Amino acid sequence: MRKEIMEYQKSLRLSSNLMDIYPGINADSQEEFLLKLLRELHKDREEKRRLRNLKNAGFLVIKSLDAYDYSQIQFPDALNIYELESLSFLEKKENLILYGSVGTGKTHLSVALGAKAINQGKKVVFYRVHDLINQLESNDERQVSRVYKKIQESDLLILDEWGYLPLHQEGARLLFDIISNCYETKSIIITTNIEFSKWKGFLFDEKLTAAIVDRLVHHSHMLIFTGKSYRMINSLMK
Repeated sequence: MRKEIMEYQKSLRLSSNLMDIYPGINADSQEEFLLKLLRELHKDREEKRRLRNLKNAGFLVIKSLDAYDYSQIQFPDALNIYELESLSFLEKKENLILYGSVGTGKTHLSVALGAKAINQGKKVVFYRVHDLINQLESNDERQVSRVYKKIQESDLLILDEWGYLPLHQEGARLLFDIISNCYETKSIIITTNIEFSKWKGFLFDEKLTAAIVDRLVHHSHMLIFTGKSYRMINSLMK
């Protein structure tokens, strides 16, 4: 009988944990048992989806908002800490630009927000800008297609190290395509230590730079990180 149950389980694509779940269910009727079983199966499926989305996001290290220090961040008038952590900007398809010196916690905050979004059922993708461009310039058409599909299906795109390395003309054009495709359809978080006036220095073309800035700044909030490098501070304390 167990073997037959497992065959139906596989055919119906039910949780592989079915045989572990149902023995622990207490119910006064068959209907109640079925309801509780379905609840547990749904819970198990959602948890597996969450873990899969967390893995597929591309985070280098998972971060959390727990005890995050906002004391060295200047918030715009239209956004406060509560609204940021509630992820209300996602529902509005708004962008975040995290600007400040290296090591001040920009990447940590972006990843922590992304991880929370995934925990709430959203799809998130994380790329270092230069890594993204390298993948889009690959000769492997299937890989390029996967990248575009992954971004298209996401609710939030995180672009880390914006401006860290200069792009050539084709790379800048590819980045413009990504930003344009995301415009008003999903949120983007950018981490950068480069002020707007200097973006032309790594985006190659003045008109392209203006077009990218226009799409990013519209519906966006800028958070300015004013603190010293956490990595430098921790290194000096050792």
